[in-house]
Amino acid sequence: MPTPRPYILAETTWQAVKAAAFDVVILPWGATEAHNYHLPYGTDNYQCDYVAAEAARLAWEQGAKVVVLPTIPFGVNTGQLDITLDMNLNPSTQLAILRDVVQVLARQGIPKLVLLNGHGGNDFRQMLRELQAEFPTVFLSTATLFRIVDRSQFFDAPGDHADEMETSMMLHIAPHLVRPLGEAGSGANKQFRIRALREWAWAQREWSQVTADTGAGNPAAATAAKGEAFLQALTQQLGQFLVELAAADVNDLYE
Repeated sequence: MPTPRPYILAETTWQAVKAAAFDVVILPWGATEAHNYHLPYGTDNYQCDYVAAEAARLAWEQGAKVVVLPTIPFGVNTGQLDITLDMNLNPSTQLAILRDVVQVLARQGIPKLVLLNGHGGNDFRQMLRELQAEFPTVFLSTATLFRIVDRSQFFDAPGDHADEMETSMMLHIAPHLVRPLGEAGSGANKQFRIRALREWAWAQREWSQVTADTGAGNPAAATAAKGEAFLQALTQQLGQFLVELAAADVNDLYE
């Protein structure tokens, strides 16, 4: 049987938590949604679980007192409401959940939170601005999983959903859940006709109008080796951030 990991709250007992004096709490936040024909609905959650745990392990081994909360499995999917069982949490609902989580940390004297985002539809920055003013004793930060390292160093095909990158990660993390790539759709996706919306303006994409297979990006070139290399670079970067954050004086962060 695997040994319980002291940096994973779900595997940790009250006896251990009482003695731990954690400096940083990591909250992974994913989504439940279709990922082309070859990846599972829980792809974002599997990725969040893996990255948070591995980065926490690296930080823990360097002496940082960090702990990972269970991944929240539902994200903002307001552009996918007509895709069966793509689960949606409105941003206002996410804010309410986050407020309750941060309130717990503030009450218990835990000084730092990292919100690890694993879903493109989530955007927590404005929420953290609001909550930081409300709970000044907890330093709030967020990182988006797929922006931590430069993906172009590892993958050739562009995309942002069930693409070469996500497929490669899942081939390393949970290959038993990945269908043969011959079953995957091409991930072809339409772009906005309006140039500004393609380049510098923003509007929500209506997913069923953008892509036939729910993918955005061709997964054909994905390999487990690419996923392993990308995840190693990503977790090392995030792990180092956790080490530095755990040691940091939040009243002396600027130079």
